[in-house]
Amino acid sequence: MKYTTLPNTDIKVSKICLGTMTFGNQNTEAQGHAQLDYAVQQGVNFIDTAELYPVPATAETSGRTSQIIGSWLKHQKREDLVIASKIAGTGDYTAHIRTTGFAANAIKEAIDLELKRLQTDYIDLYQLHWPERQTNTFGVRDYSHNPNDPWEDNFKEVLETLNDIKKQGKIREVGLSNEKAWGTMRYLEESKNNNLPRPVTIQNAYSLINRVFEGDLAEVSLRENIGLLVYSPMAFGVLSGKYIKGTQDENSRLNLFPRFARYSSEQSTLATKKYLELAEKHNLSLAQMALAFVNEQPFVTSNITGATNLNQLKENIDSINLTLSEEILQAINAIHCVIPNPAP
Repeated sequence: MKYTTLPNTDIKVSKICLGTMTFGNQNTEAQGHAQLDYAVQQGVNFIDTAELYPVPATAETSGRTSQIIGSWLKHQKREDLVIASKIAGTGDYTAHIRTTGFAANAIKEAIDLELKRLQTDYIDLYQLHWPERQTNTFGVRDYSHNPNDPWEDNFKEVLETLNDIKKQGKIREVGLSNEKAWGTMRYLEESKNNNLPRPVTIQNAYSLINRVFEGDLAEVSLRENIGLLVYSPMAFGVLSGKYIKGTQDENSRLNLFPRFARYSSEQSTLATKKYLELAEKHNLSLAQMALAFVNEQPFVTSNITGATNLNQLKENIDSINLTLSEEILQAINAIHCVIPNPAP
């Protein structure tokens, strides 16, 4: 395993982070524990969850992922592990959790409930799952301004609440998720001007078929030292090539949840076919090529990889040992130039 640190901290994290959003839906508690055990055996010390999980979110399953981690975590050396979680953003999708967004009482309630589920006294990295304001997230390509957006600027208030909770020892660091360049800079501005917690990471989608982060956010990340935690590096399993080859099993995500079509457009499929041909030309699995590409990016702090079985997890974690040649990287960029970001 390779390690780095969360920016501006002394918290060491594995370059591969275990994603857990299938625990409690596609994976049972026993299967989740088996994945956690295997990941730790391979040197993974970084685990990511959210109060929303598992996905898709329902009132019946909300928080179940963290409960599964908690029943495992209570038997581990807590100080050897780095646990990240998130407070859900607003919207119809999360109305069963709360409707008060990032109000102070909402953040405090969310953290207290998550600590109980995780059976721990503190969360190492606490993230805001997505912005409250109306912006282009989750597959919306371009920003369209809504002058009637009811959201009011509350960046300072959110950081003040998190600062109070940090002083209580319930969280160690603060991170963002699904954030844009403007929102990221506003949080950094309020942090600097008011001596408030500085976000150390941003968890956004990034993969061979979604390199949108390389626009404004890559510069923000490198110049402001806020590290990317990559989610969906496999694009919901699309970049394994199994949907093109027809080798997916009944429990695959897109078979179970076809409405998650962010990575399944005609252009995404065409790009994936080209990446698959490239990988096979060089005797690589597409999955490992896709993950190795992410691992090597200078703005990436950790690559969050999830799986529904141990064979997938082994392949994902083993990607840390693969270094792509300049020839392969040039070929990847050539495909990207022809079909850029088909799955934003």
